[in-house]
Parts: sequence; C-alpha cells; structure tokens
Amino acid sequence: MIVIVDYGLGNLRSVQKAFERIGVHAQISGDVSVIQKSERLVLPGVGHFAKGMENLKRSGLIEVLNKRVLQDKTPILGICLGMQLMTSHSEEGDCEGLNWIDAQTIKFEKDPTKKFKVPHIGWNSIELKNQSNIISGLESDAQFYFVHSYYVICNDESDVLSRTEYGRNFHSGFQKDNIIGVQFHPEKSYTNGLQMLKNFSVL
Repeated sequence: MIVIVDYGLGNLRSVQKAFERIGVHAQISGDVSVIQKSERLVLPGVGHFAKGMENLKRSGLIEVLNKRVLQDKTPILGICLGMQLMTSHSEEGDCEGLNWIDAQTIKFEKDPTKKFKVPHIGWNSIELKNQSNIISGLESDAQFYFVHSYYVICNDESDVLSRTEYGRNFHSGFQKDNIIGVQFHPEKSYTNGLQMLKNFSVL
C-alpha cells in the first residue's frame, strides 16, 4: 500500500491521480495508524518550508515517519517541498528539517540579467549521476516540470541522483538507501514522471 502523507500542504490529489493513471492504488492519509501499515510513502508538498515542518510537528507525524523511514527502511519519495523537508536545514524560515539527508535547501539568487526568473517554473532536463531503480527507463536528459524558489545541495556526492542547470547547478534528485527526493513534479511530467512513479511503486 502506498500512502501519500497528508500534513496540510501539497497537491495530494494530483499525485494520487498520477498513480491511478498507471493502475496503482495510493491512499491519502495523515493517520498515524495508516502510515504505520504502509509499504511505501510519498511526501509531497507545495509551500513554505517552516510551515511544512510546523504542520508535521503539530500533526504528530514526525515520530512515526522517522520510525518508518529510518528504522523500518520503508521506501519514501519526497516531491518538491517534500524533498526539501528531508534535508538538514532550509534558508526558507531559517528552519531545521527532518535531517534524513545531509543536504541544505538554499534560495535562488535573483539574476540581474533576468534570464533566469525566480521562481523556476517550467520544463527542464535532468542529468543522471548515479544508478538507481527509481530512474529505470529514463534518459539522462529527460525533461521534468519544476516549480520552486529554493534548491537542494547535497554534501555527499554519493547521495546525488540527478543535477539540473538553472542559473546554477543544483541537485534535482537524491537517494540514500530507501530515501528518495526529487525537486521536480513527476505527477505533472507526463511520460517521464509516470515512469518514475511506476518505478517507485515496485521498489
């Protein structure tokens, strides 16, 4: 059973519908007992980092997520803000994250040439850096859809799944064992995104 974690932020239904398109059932829930029974977890999110951490704390989900992810080694996919929440710290609200990945979430600097607008919105390619079943069937220049004003930099290169260039080079995907995060939105990325979700559903 795939559980899409509901902590009050994010495009939960669009993620669920993307799984439905590939014939995979995914349940939206913020119920601790449901999360405890999950086989795979998705942590989506759209919004402010500090608000996301506040919601996770208020809902009492951090303890059960830490157990499922760090102890039980349940596969988890973080999408956009969900990826950023897995890092150690974010400049957005100067806030500590879940600290599942040794990485920082950093604000894009304004580009004086106005060539690279912030937020970064639209299609961009990813450069695959490490092998993983989550990217099976994807080309190294696969296009995905992005919407974000902050980006992730991993401190350990072995955790980097993919890089993307937008004014600067940032880590658009990471993986450490069962913990996977992507800055782009697979649920909005058509064929490539659905392929990634299909890969995740059989990890």
